[in-house]
Amino acid sequence: MTGERTDGGRVTAGARVGIDELLERVRSGLDRIEPRAAYEAYRAGDALLVDTRYAALRERDGLIPGALVVERNELEWRLDPLGSHRAAEAVGHDLRVVVLCNEGYASSLAAESLRRLGLHRATDLIGGFQAWKAAGLPVLRPAGKR
Repeated sequence: MTGERTDGGRVTAGARVGIDELLERVRSGLDRIEPRAAYEAYRAGDALLVDTRYAALRERDGLIPGALVVERNELEWRLDPLGSHRAAEAVGHDLRVVVLCNEGYASSLAAESLRRLGLHRATDLIGGFQAWKAAGLPVLRPAGKR
């Protein structure tokens, strides 16, 4: 990596950093959550699960019951409590948002982006949807699949 670091390990404009290092830095600032704990937090009403997987993966693997589906390119627009295009679920900056992707990589970067919008409790699901499914947690199967 070249360039200078700023507070919080962020890289200044013009600095170069590889994705592995960036991911490590981002994750060091998140209180990432395991699938079972995310499920319990959701059931207790303490977390909003947000599925950012693209449509083909949702159609192939299914959905998590109760999760808000927001494709990654719309995430900040839909979850910003001050935004004009926010989802009804985006009720405030104290909302605990658990972002999930397919395997738990892109969701880390997405959670960091939400934190920059002031959603200080945003985090991501360790292992993503695949870990959720492997843990035997509820999944709505796609039509025609079992």
